[in-house]
Amino acid sequence: MVTHRSFGSGAPVTLVGHGLGATPGEARLPTSGVPGTKVVVTLPSHGDAPDAPDGYWTYRRIAADLRAVARETGATRAVGVSLTAGALLALLTEEPDAFDRVALLLPAVLDEPRRLLGREEAIVAVGGPPGYLAERRQAFTRLDGALTELPDQVAVTDRAALARVTAPVLVVGATRDPLHPVDVAEQVAGAFPNARLELVPSWSTHRADVRGWLVDFLRG
Repeated sequence: MVTHRSFGSGAPVTLVGHGLGATPGEARLPTSGVPGTKVVVTLPSHGDAPDAPDGYWTYRRIAADLRAVARETGATRAVGVSLTAGALLALLTEEPDAFDRVALLLPAVLDEPRRLLGREEAIVAVGGPPGYLAERRQAFTRLDGALTELPDQVAVTDRAALARVTAPVLVVGATRDPLHPVDVAEQVAGAFPNARLELVPSWSTHRADVRGWLVDFLRG
């Protein structure tokens, strides 16, 4: 169900996950300037991937899929955006040494459920030009199951488990993003012993800053 494509070559190999409703181009955004091989995952019901089966949308299920792709491709680093940031949190509670470096961009949930989002709110809250919003609106026609199932869930049941992660972690949050509360990013960063927190008003207006932090972080 999960598909992936590789860009670039050589080491290191970085797994890149996308947010809910991301278009294929949007999913590749975090890879710009990142050294080595970038393995960009496409979740079910996105892009050209098959539709998700009933009951798919849990953070642990997505985490298992991300881990399987990482093992298949030899990825030693991981980048998660929003939904896949939550899935990486779930993965790290089970396998704290899964990656050498982890970047969590716009985490939306830690150990408290996020509120229920309507489809239109999830589409337009991020802002953007009409063409982009039209692409998101089309993408979300396949995601009613995710919008229904995910809000009742948490990424981790006990944030203390993340204290076992010794790898460096970059967390990027936004202060003016209604879908990704800044306090969640702060709590996520605080749960790791070796985390760096960076904040922007909005990812859409500060992508260059986020890209610079991410490239610098992944270059080590």
